[in-house]
Amino acid sequence: MTGLKLSHLVTALIAVLLGYTSSAAIIFQAIDAVGASPAEATSWMLALGLGTGLSCLILSLRYRMPILTAWSTPGAALLAVGLQGMSLPEATGAFLFCAALLTLTGITGWFERVSHLIPEALGSALLAGILFRFGLEIFASMEEDLPMVAVMCVTYLVARRALPRYAIPLVLVAGCAMAWGTGAFELSGTGGIDWTMARPVFTWPEFTLTGLIGVGLPLYIVTMSSQNVPGVVTLRAAGYRVPVSASISVTGLISLLMAPFGGFAFNLAAITAAICAGPEADEDPTGRYKAAALAGVFYSVVGLMGGAIIGLFLVAPQALIATIAGLALLNTIGSSLTAAMDRPDQREAALVTFMATVSGVGFLGIGAPLWALVFGGATLLVLRWRRPAAI
Repeated sequence: MTGLKLSHLVTALIAVLLGYTSSAAIIFQAIDAVGASPAEATSWMLALGLGTGLSCLILSLRYRMPILTAWSTPGAALLAVGLQGMSLPEATGAFLFCAALLTLTGITGWFERVSHLIPEALGSALLAGILFRFGLEIFASMEEDLPMVAVMCVTYLVARRALPRYAIPLVLVAGCAMAWGTGAFELSGTGGIDWTMARPVFTWPEFTLTGLIGVGLPLYIVTMSSQNVPGVVTLRAAGYRVPVSASISVTGLISLLMAPFGGFAFNLAAITAAICAGPEADEDPTGRYKAAALAGVFYSVVGLMGGAIIGLFLVAPQALIATIAGLALLNTIGSSLTAAMDRPDQREAALVTFMATVSGVGFLGIGAPLWALVFGGATLLVLRWRRPAAI
């Protein structure tokens, strides 16, 4: 892989930083729920990092697209509640059941056929709604650390005028320098970190009806509706003809491989993929896959280090992470909103999709992204329906 740029490196780092800091705490809750030992907990983090890294590398290098993958964060939230009172072997059996369903979904190709039915305007509105809260976090972070956020925003504006290609790298440098200078990095708790390499711990699965139906099936549904649907929409909105079936087959097979070690489910990423698929990664769309491939390398390295590097990720001030993520996604949010509102005949349906996504509505175990498409699609069908002409 030749022709690497600074923007590829920085974008990949931002994506991995956001991926870990936004979900590490939830994963730890899921690990506690199943009563895993420290060695087993480290194995979980190893499996999640390596699984994500390998699938990123395989897909981005094979298809030359910024196909970023992730573990299922909504799935981790479900596990934090659903695994209470369940043994680790039972949980492993549920993970394998979910992985088998994901693999079958990719092999049969039914999900790819369904995904082509999503109108472009609704897909763009869904993406804008998913990313919208990251833009809002820039301003919410001002209450936490106004000087640092102000320095980062001013740096962004100046760099966009003078050095647009390096705007996000310069913002990251300015934010880190400001956080370091003001002592915002919480380094006091890192003295006890174990820097040894993580080791996998194999768990023999135990298949029970409670585990398969109560955890495995909901994990599959949440992963497909809240992760894979937005992941497909994100790449299509960026102009890529994503190989949906192949991507889900790869993440499903990786899930099967990593499940006995704690890798509960892998899927297409949406938010971190939007970072690597945007112009901040590379002005040339054909070169953005390199940022995704580098993210795969970084995920693998972090996984091999177990909880050590993850602990370092967690000491970064939240205002720094929220601001850099929001600024990196501004361009994508704007272009998605423009595409969503571009067609007058789909504008109201797109607006319904956008608002439903932003609301975070979820019931029947299904998250906002899928319900937003249902509501938006129903709106579009009703507004387009015409009575048959009288004979």
